[in-house]
Amino acid sequence: MAFKTLQTKREPLTLEALAQTIACRRVSAPEIRVPRNNGKRRTASKQALLDEIAKTGADW
Repeated sequence: MAFKTLQTKREPLTLEALAQTIACRRVSAPEIRVPRNNGKRRTASKQALLDEIAKTGADW
């Protein structure tokens, strides 16, 4: 339920308008490349989990 006393100064943003804004920003901004974790500081339990995942043929 909306607040009965809420007073806004702008129109609500529709999902379509938000999608258009995000699409325009993605086109104008360069692609952001985030490097993957190289795995040098993994705990033994995490490494064991990743080894078991690799045994199934999945690529983590």
